[in-house]
Amino acid sequence: MKIVLAPDKFKNSLTGMAFCEAVELGVNAVNPDVDILKLPLADGGDGTIEVVNFYLKGDVVEVDVSNPFFQPIKANYLYAETSKTAFIEMAEASGLKLLKRKDFDCKNATTLGTGDMILDAINKGARTIILGIGGSATNDCGIGMATALGYRFLDEKGKEVTPTGINLLNIKSIDATNVHPNISEVNFKIACDVTNPLYGENGAAYVYAAQKGAKTRDITLLDEGLKSFSKIIQAVFGVNAQEIQGAGAAGGMGIASKVFLKGTLERGIELIKDLAQFDEQLQGADWIITGEGKLDTQTMSGKTIQGVLSSAKAKQIKVAAFCGAIDLENNKAKDFGIEYTDAVVNYSKNLNDAMRNSKDYVEKMAKKFAQQL
Repeated sequence: MKIVLAPDKFKNSLTGMAFCEAVELGVNAVNPDVDILKLPLADGGDGTIEVVNFYLKGDVVEVDVSNPFFQPIKANYLYAETSKTAFIEMAEASGLKLLKRKDFDCKNATTLGTGDMILDAINKGARTIILGIGGSATNDCGIGMATALGYRFLDEKGKEVTPTGINLLNIKSIDATNVHPNISEVNFKIACDVTNPLYGENGAAYVYAAQKGAKTRDITLLDEGLKSFSKIIQAVFGVNAQEIQGAGAAGGMGIASKVFLKGTLERGIELIKDLAQFDEQLQGADWIITGEGKLDTQTMSGKTIQGVLSSAKAKQIKVAAFCGAIDLENNKAKDFGIEYTDAVVNYSKNLNDAMRNSKDYVEKMAKKFAQQL
C-alpha cells in the first residue's frame, strides 16, 4: 500500500514536515510495510519558503535592498543553482512585517526592494523566478519593483517620479530604454490567490489600503492613481488592466508582474504542486493524507486541501484529512471528497494542550487511521 502525505502547516503549532514525521511514525507503528511518500505543501502563505526549499534544495541568498520607505535593509531569498530557480517573497523587502503598525503608510511605500531581489536573482543567472506577492505594505502598482529593473516613470515634464503609490497620479509616460536585457529570458511565475481588479470598489486601494495605514482621503487618491496609471499601461503595453483577474493583488503587483515581468499569475498551491511534481508522484497511491490547522468552508477557497482534492479526484485516490480542528456540518467533508477526518481537538484537553502537543496527537490519529486500513 502507498500513502502520500501532503499537508499544509498547522499555524503556530506544527510544520508540514513535522506533520509528515508524526504520521509516518503512527502508520508504521501499526503497519511497517506501508510505502509512505512525504510531499508537504503550502498555499503561498507563511511558511511557504521552507516547503519550497524542500523541493528546490537551494541556498539562502542575502542581499542589500530597500525597505518600503527606501531605507537599506538585508533581505533573503532562495536560489537553486542546479535548476537556475529563485523563490522570492516580496514581504521580505516590501512587507508589513518589516514595520511597526504605527508606521504603516502605503501611499508613501515602495516595492523597490522587491525589484532589488529580482535583479540580484537575474544577475545570478536565474531562468525561473517564483514570486510570492502576499503581505505587502505597498500600493504602488509595482513601479518601485520595475524601477529597480530599469524602467523609468516620468511626469508631464519628463522628470522621473519617486516610485510610490501617491505618485501614480503624476505618471504620464514610461521609459523602457534601460530595462535589464535579461528580463525577457526569465520565466516569472507569480503566486497570487487574490482575484481583485486593479481599481474601483473591489480594487487594491478600497479593499486593502486601509489595513496598510491609508486614511479615507488616501484611499480615494490611491484609487484615482491606479485608474490613471492603468491608462498608461493600456497605451504602453496594450493591456486592459481591469480585465486581468488578480491585477489588484499586493497593491497592484498583480498587473505589474504581468506587464513589467511578463509573468503568469497562478494560485500558490498550484505553483507548489508543480514544484513538487505532485500529480506525477501520486502514481499508484491508495490514500493521500492531508491536513491544516482548521478544516472549514474556507478550505475550498484556494487553500492546500482544495489543491490536494483536485489532484486526488483526477486520479481517483481516497483522501484523509488530519486537522487541528474541524468546523463543518455533518457529511460536509464527504461532500468535498474527503473520505476520512480526524482532529487534534478530539484528543487534547484544551486549546493550549492542542497547540503544544499537536505532533503527538497527529501521531495518535495516524495509528487510529492505520488500524482501519
